[in-house]
Amino acid sequence: MTFTRIVATAMTMGMLTAAGAQAQAAEERFITIGTGGQTGVYYVVGQSICRLVNRATAETGLKCTAPSTGGSIANVNAIKAGDMTMGVAQSDIQYHAYNGSNPDFEGDKKFENLRAVFSVHPEPFTVVARKDANVASFDDLKGKRVNVGNPGSGQRATMEVVLQAKGWTMDDFSLASELKPAEQAAALGDNKVDAIVYTVGHPNGSIQEATSSVEANLVPVNGPEIDKLVADNPFYAKAVIPGGMYPGTDEDVDTFGVKATFVTSADVPEDMVYEVVKSVFDNFDRFKGLHPAFANLQPEQMVSEGLSAPLHPGAEKYYKEQGWIQ
Repeated sequence: MTFTRIVATAMTMGMLTAAGAQAQAAEERFITIGTGGQTGVYYVVGQSICRLVNRATAETGLKCTAPSTGGSIANVNAIKAGDMTMGVAQSDIQYHAYNGSNPDFEGDKKFENLRAVFSVHPEPFTVVARKDANVASFDDLKGKRVNVGNPGSGQRATMEVVLQAKGWTMDDFSLASELKPAEQAAALGDNKVDAIVYTVGHPNGSIQEATSSVEANLVPVNGPEIDKLVADNPFYAKAVIPGGMYPGTDEDVDTFGVKATFVTSADVPEDMVYEVVKSVFDNFDRFKGLHPAFANLQPEQMVSEGLSAPLHPGAEKYYKEQGWIQ
């Protein structure tokens, strides 16, 4: 081969390589996952999914980020607006968003294009009170200073449901503060509030911080009003927070709760959702090891429990391949 042909061949190969690189760059697609406060399990869910998705970026072209957000309602609204690709939301919020069945999603706020991907961990509604506030039951919160959660969060939405079931309003508290999850443990320790609420998987860093910084106890959330609430709403279930998990609470604590669910929009391409689901379940043992709340997850339950919106076709395709659904 002559020198001229060698140079020409090298130039052609270089041009093909550059073109290939440009094509690859053009194929890159970005996924943004809405999570929650940085001390909560939602943040870990999003970060964990992104970690697994990004391991396969060279093959799929998908790049994933999971910023901290305001929580369930904020995530669903951001997905609807096209500002987020996917997000984590409580199972009750998924139900209400798809069905337009509560004030947050009435009328044009209803999200009929919401699609389920899978459920994750159970999330008991958790109430923590300072020992010196003498709160032994939920009813003892009347007249106390309580952090009810920031607007747009799942904890705030669940708190409002509990108050409605009991015939209470926010005025029944001497203070109803709206701190985010990352702020409320310090507020409890600094005696700015008597109690905090959190709808969250356990063990949880924020609850651990709260119960370690001040003498505190977990408060049962039970009774006839809660029994009726659970009976009337399929997305709720009775829950138990095991005793000994946090300082100050040696006995099991009865409450109720929801499931964390992973959701998206019907507008998100089928292959994108398929690759995200594949990244999680093809590396399921790795995923389960990323947080203690994931330890007992089972794929067959994750693809059926807590899901009230239709499955996204991309998720459905993967689950059928695995034989988990028909």
